[in-house]
Amino acid sequence: MFVTPAFAQAAAPGGASALASFVPLILIFGIMYFLMIRPQQKKMKEHRVMVEALRRGDQIVTQGGIVGKVSKVQEDGMVEVEIAEGVRVKVVKHTISQVLNRTEAAAS
Repeated sequence: MFVTPAFAQAAAPGGASALASFVPLILIFGIMYFLMIRPQQKKMKEHRVMVEALRRGDQIVTQGGIVGKVSKVQEDGMVEVEIAEGVRVKVVKHTISQVLNRTEAAAS
């Protein structure tokens, strides 16, 4: 009784329009992957490589802004950092944001 012509037209079968409605969604996901997800994964990989390459004598900056020199690299994910002469603190490896000066490996 109260069916309008708009409702009657919407009920028509439209198989091709269903596929066409997913194309923008797929494009948005593709753009988000290449603009946001992929660069973040690359940055995380570079940080992991930097943390694994830490050696004694490297000058580092932590995420808290502390600048110091690595005095000992421990296997449990900790690094001992000398922030002043005679003052050493333990820092979690993954809180190191950058390496300022790298020490060269000793030639054998």
